[in-house]
Parts: sequence; structure tokens; C-alpha cells
Amino acid sequence: MAEAFTGDRIILKDLGFYGYHGVFAEEAKLGQRFFIDIELGTDLAAAGASDRLSDSISYADIYDVVKASFETRRMKLLEAVANNIVEDLFKSFPTISWIILRLRKPEAPIAMVRGEAAIEIHRQRIAP
Repeated sequence: MAEAFTGDRIILKDLGFYGYHGVFAEEAKLGQRFFIDIELGTDLAAAGASDRLSDSISYADIYDVVKASFETRRMKLLEAVANNIVEDLFKSFPTISWIILRLRKPEAPIAMVRGEAAIEIHRQRIAP
């Protein structure tokens, strides 16, 4: 029997962090602001019916994993930072089936008058 697709998701937007990720030495020394938007696919039906946090995933717990992943390893590329966060979320929360993560760097060291540099990755849990 095929598993039914669930469109349920938990969304956290504009999570702000100060970090030292980047290719250039100045980025490692001075640091800068980063913002993360994340969507996590998980079945929320049980939590909706029971009104119990134990049937869902705590936003605070998600934030803690993202923060720890972002702050514990210095990376050169946004792609690597995002990949680490996604891997840590999949390890921490077995009920997450997919993740969309956008990592924004508003003060990237490029000559832009306005805007930001960003990457977005889409990942599905790989079945064992």
C-alpha cells in the first residue's frame, strides 16, 4: 500500500544568527548576520487531534538544533552550513520527512547596494 503524502509542515522564518561563515578572512574574523527560513514536512494530524506537544515537534527544540548546528562548525560556503543543519534536523527528529531551508546573508562581501545573497536547499529523508 502506498503511503499517503502529507502536506503538513512546521515553518520557522527569519531566525537570526551572528556567525563567522564565509570564504574571506574578514568574514572569519569579523562575522556577520545570517537569517534562516525553514519548512519541515511532518504529519501534524495526531497533534491537531490530541492538542499534545508530545504528538508534534517543539519549535523550541527545532530552533535549538538549528542554532547548535549553525554555531558549532565554521564553514566557508552557505551550502555547507545549510547541509549541516538539515542533516542535524533529520538526525534529531525522525518524523521529519522533508526540509526546505533558505539561508540568507544580507551583508555578503559583494558590491550590492541593496539585497542579500542566499541559497535554498530541498531535501527528503532517505529511507534506510
